Amino acid sequence: MIYKIVHRTTYQYKYPVSAGTHVACLKPRALPHHQVAHSELHIQPRPATRTGRVDSFGNVLCFFTIQEPHSELVVEARSEVIMAANAKPLPQLPLPWEEAARSLPGDHSAAGLEAYQFGFESPRIRVRPEFASYALQSFTPGRPLPEALLDLTARIHKDFRFDSKVTNVRTPTEEVFRKRRGVCQDFAHLQIACLRSLNLAARYVSGYLRTYPPPGRPRLVGADASHAWVSAYCPGIGWLDVDPTNNIVPSNGHVTLAWGRDYGDVSPLRGLILGGGAHTLKVAVDMEPVDS
Repeated sequence: MIYKIVHRTTYQYKYPVSAGTHVACLKPRALPHHQVAHSELHIQPRPATRTGRVDSFGNVLCFFTIQEPHSELVVEARSEVIMAANAKPLPQLPLPWEEAARSLPGDHSAAGLEAYQFGFESPRIRVRPEFASYALQSFTPGRPLPEALLDLTARIHKDFRFDSKVTNVRTPTEEVFRKRRGVCQDFAHLQIACLRSLNLAARYVSGYLRTYPPPGRPRLVGADASHAWVSAYCPGIGWLDVDPTNNIVPSNGHVTLAWGRDYGDVSPLRGLILGGGAHTLKVAVDMEPVDS
């Protein structure tokens, strides 16, 4: 399957911005189960400078500056991604989760060394006893890591309600845990906090999720969504992806954009501006399957 993805971000400022420096993280990653056939970034006003680089996590970034007065900034990423067949279910190997946690510090393989950085606290995710206590209801003694991971995913899906009105990008994970409400970003942060509180490595994955219109209703352009899910490291297997918002294992409906320690590492667009005052933000994502 091939997906055509358009991700359009529009900032409208109350007063003109005289200059701005921005970083965009909007190019999908090339992975074994999906390849990037095409990707381009359109920016208005036209940047005075524009450079690209790959960050320490392997995400592709675009740095650009705008040096003319402007009251609106529009950044539109257009990509085509070729997806493989449906993802396989998580392997059910008998590795106890405690053994996986104990082995991580001594795992000097390339994969283990990369995973080690995702076992610590990060700016938006703290290690807390309450997170460990909640996770231990799934991570019972001797339980295989993949099995426990799926159980924790299902419990978060059951115990927490999706509600876009109670949180924002700065809401602490502790508050989400108390209120039992949030959005995909919050649920991903919560599950990562639970895993790291058990000394397991987990990373935040951002991307796109294909949505389906109700029966008999036409598909709405721009109705698809930016999404977030979780990837946990299992020694000897690698990274295992789970989606706590939907209680599923990501498959060919999930397109990976970037990953990092938490949302702050993979924000689609961030930067500094001079002027502008108050602003409004509009984001529209369209993920459309096309004929191969």
